[in-house]
Amino acid sequence: MVKEQLEYYAELTEAALEGYLPETQCLQKNVILAARHSLKAGGKRIRPALVMEFCRVCGGEPEDALPVACAIEMMHTFSLIHDDLPCMDDDDMRRGQPSCHKAYGEANALLAGDALAMLPYQIIAQAALKKRMEQTAALKIISLLGESAGIFGMIGGQVIDTENEGRQLPVNILLEMYRMKTGALLDFCCRAGCIAAGAGADKQLAAGDYAKKLGLAFQIIDDILDVTADEKLLGKPVGSDADSGKFTYVTAVGLDEARAEAERLTAQALKVLDAFEDTEFLRGLTDMLLKRNY
Repeated sequence: MVKEQLEYYAELTEAALEGYLPETQCLQKNVILAARHSLKAGGKRIRPALVMEFCRVCGGEPEDALPVACAIEMMHTFSLIHDDLPCMDDDDMRRGQPSCHKAYGEANALLAGDALAMLPYQIIAQAALKKRMEQTAALKIISLLGESAGIFGMIGGQVIDTENEGRQLPVNILLEMYRMKTGALLDFCCRAGCIAAGAGADKQLAAGDYAKKLGLAFQIIDDILDVTADEKLLGKPVGSDADSGKFTYVTAVGLDEARAEAERLTAQALKVLDAFEDTEFLRGLTDMLLKRNY
């Protein structure tokens, strides 16, 4: 059931993304192609699924949250394009294909990332203007997206990561960096889905609590996979964190303790889901993310 529902949400997202960013013959077509190269490169589409599913469990229709789902996938893709640039992680591969700057050049990759960071706000605003979403809900979601992606969220976490390459960090600071860099956008997904459905503050808080646990577990599993995964499944070189001098949770506590902590966080996330009804898919997805191999 989990796989089928995830595929359904991914299909909805893919079709909507095509409409938001179609191939166009224009003077700036190369930056559009660069953005599409990364946006359409696959991936599990976990973030859009979380948006739509939290909307559903809060009483809304998943399709009502589709603009928000596409917006967060664009924002996530922007972060991946910029992460791969030579001035950041300098990665040549992403999801089994050349990174955006390898395929389209550094300038186009930089600008494609910029475009994908701006489009989400336009998409959400237009959904409200076209009455696909309540205007108050759209304003709340736009504000939350800026907070989650900005200097106190994803970008802030990336700064901490970049400035501390090669340094051994206290575990509490490492986990705070994870909360910002990885967890903030997942927090957005869950809370935004609730907002799109018109859910109250209690549901939004519970969704955020779930996302915080999930986000930390998700990043710890990423750290584990960087050491243990099959490179063909992972879609990028194994051991890239160590090669770039990154201090990770696995480096700090070892593989066994890292796995144990990911399991503890996953169990806590599942417990938080008691605040919602009809959570079979969310529970299955949470367990799947713990046990994933790429």
